[in-house]
Amino acid sequence: MSDVDKLKNLKEKLAYYERKLVFKMKRYRGVIHESAASEMKHQEVMVLRAMVADLQKEITMLENTP
Repeated sequence: MSDVDKLKNLKEKLAYYERKLVFKMKRYRGVIHESAASEMKHQEVMVLRAMVADLQKEITMLENTP
């Protein structure tokens, strides 16, 4: 896979996960302790944030390589 194809693929994944994160954040109100459902939602939001950050970092690295 060429760098151009990889970059395009990463940008598509980033858009997908950003939309998913925005949707999850609409109902996210933080962690309500002693609530398993709240803690699961919190974990899901944290995972999505990490995925978005990692994809952004990888895209930046690919765009900045000569």
